[in-house]
Amino acid sequence: MAGKIGNIVFYADDPVALSVFWAAAFGYEVRRFEGELRDMLLASGLTDADLATRGLAEDPSGVGPRLFFHHADGSKSGRNRLHLDVNVQVEGETTLADLDAERDRLVSLGASVVRLIEQKWGPWPELYYQMRDPEGNEFCLQ
Repeated sequence: MAGKIGNIVFYADDPVALSVFWAAAFGYEVRRFEGELRDMLLASGLTDADLATRGLAEDPSGVGPRLFFHHADGSKSGRNRLHLDVNVQVEGETTLADLDAERDRLVSLGASVVRLIEQKWGPWPELYYQMRDPEGNEFCLQ
């Protein structure tokens, strides 16, 4: 039996705001703790303050992994030990113009650009942006 990804979890200073960024980046839906789910969580002893320390974004098609956002107990320091590679969705081969358009969209949502990488790794060309989400988590746009 092999495992399957349940959630990709981000620690965040503002889990709800970061869930909004990544939902917009991937075309996911932000999930709120509302209605019956909220009532159930509150009945179990959680408070509204507890619910504010979590965020959730889900693929509306149910295919992609769920993104879960948990309040961090301290500031981020250093580089991520794991990062996401975000693929630009275009027909055919991705061009620099395609990357630039998606880079600009993500920057308008709150991301920042670290640098553009254009190099070869062995026989493979590499063309991607190193970026950071609004809380400084690194990701690559390729």
